[in-house]
Amino acid sequence: MKKQYHYFSIIFLFMMILVLPTYSNAQIIDSLSVQNINLDVPEKAVINNIFVIGNEKTRKNIILRELNIETGITYDWDDLLAILSADQKKIFNLQLFNTVEITPLITGEEQIEILISVNERRYFIPSIIFELADRNFSEWWTNQNRSFKRVNYGARFYHNNVGGRNEKLRVSTQFGFTQAYDLLYSFPYIDRNQKHGLTTQFAYVTNKTIAVRSAENKQEFFTNEEEDVLRRFFNSRLRYTYRGSFYNFHNVNLAYTNIRINEDVLDQNPNYFLHDDTKLSYFSIGYDFRHDRRNYNSYPTNGALLNFGVTKYGLFNSDDFKDWEFTAIANRYLQFNDRFHFATGLTLNAFLGKRQPFTSVRGIGYNPNFVRGYELNVIDGQQSIVHKNSLRFKFLDIEYDISNISPLDGFSTFPLRLYLSANFDQGYVNDRNDIPENRRLTNSHLIGYGPGIDLVIFYDIVFRFEYSMNNYNEGNFFFNFKAPF
Repeated sequence: MKKQYHYFSIIFLFMMILVLPTYSNAQIIDSLSVQNINLDVPEKAVINNIFVIGNEKTRKNIILRELNIETGITYDWDDLLAILSADQKKIFNLQLFNTVEITPLITGEEQIEILISVNERRYFIPSIIFELADRNFSEWWTNQNRSFKRVNYGARFYHNNVGGRNEKLRVSTQFGFTQAYDLLYSFPYIDRNQKHGLTTQFAYVTNKTIAVRSAENKQEFFTNEEEDVLRRFFNSRLRYTYRGSFYNFHNVNLAYTNIRINEDVLDQNPNYFLHDDTKLSYFSIGYDFRHDRRNYNSYPTNGALLNFGVTKYGLFNSDDFKDWEFTAIANRYLQFNDRFHFATGLTLNAFLGKRQPFTSVRGIGYNPNFVRGYELNVIDGQQSIVHKNSLRFKFLDIEYDISNISPLDGFSTFPLRLYLSANFDQGYVNDRNDIPENRRLTNSHLIGYGPGIDLVIFYDIVFRFEYSMNNYNEGNFFFNFKAPF
């Protein structure tokens, strides 16, 4: 076991070195154009004005917040193009616009204007909920026998730009396998300097069928004869965000969680809550730091992501759960040319306590920690480490004009990208309790590999089709709805 941790610690240090140098001044995006009035491109230029067009609802200051340029400042021309390239990616990653174009307009000798042209997305998005309740599609298809009783349905309402300040409102009502009610409102900036933000969220969830344990590295579900509600979950959360620079985010989360279960659950697993009671309630506080320089959030092909977090469960003597949890994520995306890029990511998770309530169990198999080839399994433990790798080739990149048939503003084009991928993952879960029925995959080196096809549409939607083998020579086709990392 020590050898395994030593091996992965070397990988982690290597990842840290890779993450730091992310962008060079030579990176210039295709949509960055230059217009001039019979003038040569200058070696240096001073910006006189910055104009924004196309923002019918989004306030101009939300866009200008992402810029690393100022009027009245003289820039080296090549440096300016590199800065504008990065600024365009930052504006696009606000996820408010279908397209973003930044154009330097040469108006005189070493004199330029900056024109930012955006095409706003549709912000008011009511949608139908029809989704699987299980961890992934393969779990539902294979382990749960494709049961449509394990489907969630309902309605979800999004407003991603309520007052033009990039506020986010989400209201959802869900029925089916999991009944859930969720309300979220996010203020990205509550101050004039646009550095401090707040988010509030309330969630209430009930289940008549729940996982009560894991055995043979798979979840075991239980429903009583009367089909009573077995678990009631309530969570309220307040998040404070500080964004002091363009790429660094500091978050502090204060939360209250209350979970109540039917007494039949304790008959199935007396240690479900680690105490002989049907109620678990506790306060928690956490801090996480995120450094995000990915070119596109939903499916990055270049840049880096660093995330470190610590959470303290149980702030008062009356709290039923007390523990510390640490997390770390380091992802690097290397773009070799327009067709090829390589993605590698390392994720670590660790509890200090020897045992946790079943509702707080971590490991491999729970989103987002998985090793390809083990989608059908859950590997529970107190500490886990996952290393994912994908070499991808962009096979197709097209965009259709659907303005004549689309009834919605902001959906005038249909972009489609298709990637072929070669994947290799590895992971390790340390289970201090060494539960015999889960011993096959815990405390051992896990490996998964195989080819895949990634389909990316409408900027944010990803479909993955993969065939993966693991180091037990078990192979299968797997289908997923999100980018692996």
